[in-house]
Amino acid sequence: MDQAGKIETLRQLQSGRDALREALAGVDDAMAVHKPSRDSWSILDCVEHTVVTERYLLTRLQAAEPSEQPFEKSRREDKIARLAADRNRRIEAPEQAQPKGRFPTLPEALAAFDATRAEVVKWVEKTTEDPRCMLTDHPLIAGPVTCAETLIMIAAHPARHARQIIEIRRTLDPGN
Repeated sequence: MDQAGKIETLRQLQSGRDALREALAGVDDAMAVHKPSRDSWSILDCVEHTVVTERYLLTRLQAAEPSEQPFEKSRREDKIARLAADRNRRIEAPEQAQPKGRFPTLPEALAAFDATRAEVVKWVEKTTEDPRCMLTDHPLIAGPVTCAETLIMIAAHPARHARQIIEIRRTLDPGN
């Protein structure tokens, strides 16, 4: 990955992290565990899902195989970037990414997110290969995906759930 690509990817990763942090500002543990309805996620559930998903996608980056040339479907990047954070399109989380109470408190979940995000940042900083020439897989996309596409998903995913957290907060406290 060239220096300009690293800088842009790191900027996108920071933007997604910032969106999540901003959405969580002022959320205490009591609010974090409250569900607006029986079949909806709590704020803590959203953060847990984000952690589990990011950890999984990091393993996909680490397991990627090189390709001689950029993958022919790499034109999907703009579409992935556009849709990844779009809350108008419902995406059912795979079973392994469903919240299961892995973190008892919001600070513990955020610490896990930060630790995983630090590993993703380290992967970006150390990568010398073109991520469009590195193939891996994704549980929701048929066929191979590039590491560039995976990084776009990783960067945008917290912003998607930041929007969900804001929606939950509005439900819990309609005056804000």
